[in-house]
Amino acid sequence: MKTPKAETRHRATATAHMKRSTAAKHAFEVQSGYPHGRPGYVVDHVVPLACGGADAPGNMQWQTIEAAKAKDRVERLGCP
Repeated sequence: MKTPKAETRHRATATAHMKRSTAAKHAFEVQSGYPHGRPGYVVDHVVPLACGGADAPGNMQWQTIEAAKAKDRVERLGCP
């Protein structure tokens, strides 16, 4: 039986590599007015997929590349 910490690490690692929906990402881009992407920004999940967030436009936001890297470092520590 795995320990809770090991299960959390495994879940985060598995989710970090999961295939994300390109259709959902494109729908978000179109809805936000940037159908071909936004220079200097990335599409980010507000609630991370690893923490149970939906891979849907309603859970996506534009985030600067720098802010996304900072958020990713915090998210790697695990879900709240």
